[in-house]
Amino acid sequence: MAEASERLAAEAARELRTTVGRLRRRLREVSNEGALSASQTSVLARLARGEADSAAALAAAEGVRPQSMAATLGALEERGLIARAADPADARRAVVRLTDAGHARWAGDRAARQEWLARTLDERLDADDLRCVLAATAVLDRVVRQR
Repeated sequence: MAEASERLAAEAARELRTTVGRLRRRLREVSNEGALSASQTSVLARLARGEADSAAALAAAEGVRPQSMAATLGALEERGLIARAADPADARRAVVRLTDAGHARWAGDRAARQEWLARTLDERLDADDLRCVLAATAVLDRVVRQR
């Protein structure tokens, strides 16, 4: 019985990973009119959520080398989406923050993704399917929550 359960779990994991990947790509397409890379979009989101405030912290959070993060931040700075300033508490450290344009870009992208997803769900699913999606998201939330 455990073997059947393990096979079912493995199949569910494959299908979920594939579907979530497709959804992420589609959401990225919806909000990527200004052609930000996936890493640039991720950095904007981390800064907006307050998850990191330095190049080193962002590199660690993204799992990339500091040189790669420097290139990402340079591109965002060039677009006017972020600004860097010396940390008042430690002059050796630069603090990275979103500019007003960066906040607007992040909020606009987020709103575009939300609007597209809500409209698509409404157009393609009936009320029973929508309730099923809500139930599935509650189950998936249990999977990803840390204990």
